[in-house]
Amino acid sequence: MDVMENFDRWKEFLGAQVDRAQSMGASDEQIAQVAQKMGDFLANKVDPKNAQERLLRDMWSASSEDEQHTLARVMVKMADQAH
Repeated sequence: MDVMENFDRWKEFLGAQVDRAQSMGASDEQIAQVAQKMGDFLANKVDPKNAQERLLRDMWSASSEDEQHTLARVMVKMADQAH
């Protein structure tokens, strides 16, 4: 099963990447900026594979850039707590 097909696995994967970035000295803001770029890519290039991904894509598409930054920070926080 692909990590993108299961939301819990996606959060675990993202959490591991957040841990890795933190261990390399990246700040929370730097991590959020990368997460925002990932969000843009996923919203524009990847078809949602489940209801959670569709919801995130729809929320992302309806949001301003500031709101997207907030969503990215929340996803990083969720992933960090899940890992």
